[in-house]
Amino acid sequence: MLVLRSSPASPFGRKVKMAALELGLMDRIEIVAADTNDPSEPLRQQNPLGKIPTLVLEDGTTLFDSRVIVDYLDYLAGGRLIPAGEARFQQLRLQALADGISDAALLQVYEGRFRPEEGHNANWLAHQGGKVARGLAALEAEPPAFPDRPRIGEIALACALGYLDLRFEGKWRAAHPKLVGWLDDFAARVPAFEATRFKG
Repeated sequence: MLVLRSSPASPFGRKVKMAALELGLMDRIEIVAADTNDPSEPLRQQNPLGKIPTLVLEDGTTLFDSRVIVDYLDYLAGGRLIPAGEARFQQLRLQALADGISDAALLQVYEGRFRPEEGHNANWLAHQGGKVARGLAALEAEPPAFPDRPRIGEIALACALGYLDLRFEGKWRAAHPKLVGWLDDFAARVPAFEATRFKG
């Protein structure tokens, strides 16, 4: 049995879970919650960086981060989420952009969570917010199309937008109607999106 160390609200953990569902591998994966702030958490032995998601293989070795884990799961399933040829790089580029939006959003959340309000760095928050804004603007100008089944780029983007809904009250929606429509279509066509939604 594979063990996925993650957190329900992690956009990167959600990406792995959505990928596993799409690939039909979820019955081979046990999900075990991880507390990245706990010094005694076994995660720190499983992943020296102490980050999630981390995948523990059956022989005890580990894989991290989400891109490596998804690549491994896709390998196990015969290569359905990451296409071959030129399409591969289009998907990896979209995944990188979506993951970058999630990264920048997470850093804004961490600034609020780990520093007292009087210690918040406005320039840092604006710097990270700018990454999110530019990424969304680029995607709004040309929302990605996807075939009958989503690939890794589309899955990563859905997770990034879902995270913005969760942590930023969906404020991105007002200025990005094309992306709102894209996400609505994705959610309607991909049951794994609702199945992995944070319920807490």
